[in-house]
Parts: sequence; C-alpha cells; structure tokens
Amino acid sequence: MRGAFLRGSALAAALLCASMGTQAALFEDDEARRAILDLRQRVETIRTQGAEENAQLRRSMLDLQNQIEQMRGDLARMTGQNEQLTKSLSEMQQRQTDLDTQIKKNEPSKVAIDGREFNADPREKADFEAALGVFRAGQFAQAQTAFADFVKRYPQSGYNASALFWLGNAQYATRNYNEAIANFRSMLSLAPDHAKAPEAVLSIANCQIELKDTKAARRTLEDLTKAYPQSEAAQAGRERLSRLR
Repeated sequence: MRGAFLRGSALAAALLCASMGTQAALFEDDEARRAILDLRQRVETIRTQGAEENAQLRRSMLDLQNQIEQMRGDLARMTGQNEQLTKSLSEMQQRQTDLDTQIKKNEPSKVAIDGREFNADPREKADFEAALGVFRAGQFAQAQTAFADFVKRYPQSGYNASALFWLGNAQYATRNYNEAIANFRSMLSLAPDHAKAPEAVLSIANCQIELKDTKAARRTLEDLTKAYPQSEAAQAGRERLSRLR
C-alpha cells in the first residue's frame, strides 16, 4: 500500500511538473506574440512616418521646383525687360545724338565774304550761295528774283550788302538800270566800307551812262575817284571820265 502511495505521489508530481511546464510555455508564447505585435506596430509606425515624411519631402520638392520655375519665369521677364530698356535707352541716345547733330547743323556759324565776318545760320548761307550760283551761271533774271527774295527773307543778314551788290548787277544785266542804281545806293548806305563799294559806285555811273545821263555819270565818277582813290574801280572811273563829253 505504501508502494501504491509512492507511485501515486510520483504520478502527481509528474503531472504537476507537466502542468507547470505547459503554463511556462504558454507564458512564453504570449510574451513572444506581444513582442512580435509590438515590433509590427513599431515597424508600421515607422513605415507610416516614413511614408508621411516621403510625401512631405515630395511636396517640398514640388514646391521648390515650382518656385524655381517661377523664378526662371521672373528672370526671363526681367531679362526681356532689361533688353527692352537697353534697346529703348540706345534708341533715345541715338535720337539725342541726331537731335544734337541737327541743332548743330542749324546753329549760326561764322562766315566770311568780301572781307566781312559775321554769323549766319546754315539756311541763310545756303540761300545766298544758291542765288550767287544762279548769277554766275548767267541766269540774270532768275538771280534778280533770288537776291530780291533773299533780302526780304533775311533783312538783318550780314550777307545783305553783298546781296544788294549782286542784285544791282543782275538788274544791270537785265537792263533794269533805275532799279540797279537804287540797290547799289542801298548797298553803299548800308556798308560804305564794303570791299565792293568802289565797284558799286562805278556800276551806278555805268547805269547812268546807259540811261544817257552823262552829267550824273560824270558826277558819280568824280565822287568815286575822291572816295576810293586807290581802288581799281577808281582807276577805271578815271579812264571812263576822260572819255565822257
């Protein structure tokens, strides 16, 4: 009986040990599962955070690319504006240069004619030279008109004494002797010391001779030799005077 008790005790002990082993195994499986679940949760959290960070990074990169493109567009517009401004500035500078050149062309400049110096604007000079060119071409009627217009157009011109002289000569050539005498006298009144003054006096005498006014011509020639005794015109006047009767 004692043996049976011992066998029963041994069996009970064995069952108890088996039960304790099973409980220990179950406890270890729960811990392992919890550890696995916890690990999975952390992995999922990391994965979620990584996805969010990647999405945020992609959004940031997209924003940066948009900003870069906008800056490129702004730079292109600024470059275009700068090019337009540079072109406009260059055009303005060219217009200013052209205007300065035009102003300089129209500014009076010093000229010298028949021993006299004065300032004349380019148009005035051109008109006088054109009229003189017509006279030298032998177109005396046209020259008469040109010089008469010049004197009217430029009443204060330094060319006027010379213009009146050539106007008188053009009128002499077209046999307008009285008009020629009037203009020669106007020339002498305006500039008695003019280089062509002696010639103007001689021309007056020539007109008077053509008009058959010998008495007036003689008086004019005598005035010539007295007023301008050393001039070539005076020498010619003396010869002309010796032939007058």
